[in-house]
Amino acid sequence: MNDEIIIEVRAIKEALAEESGFDIRRIAEEIRKSEIQSEAEGWKHITAPSQPLPASTFQRARFARR
Repeated sequence: MNDEIIIEVRAIKEALAEESGFDIRRIAEEIRKSEIQSEAEGWKHITAPSQPLPASTFQRARFARR
């Protein structure tokens, strides 16, 4: 993908991960802190709806994360 928005998002993601030493627990904690702060400022967070797993083995394999 050469879309400049995707490139910019990936660069931001990389920079934020680098700030946390690429430690997923630290990254998650920073996200939680950010959510708490933004909610205190009046922003509302909407949880993403959970999606049921596909019924067939083929569908599960097709949509499995790599």
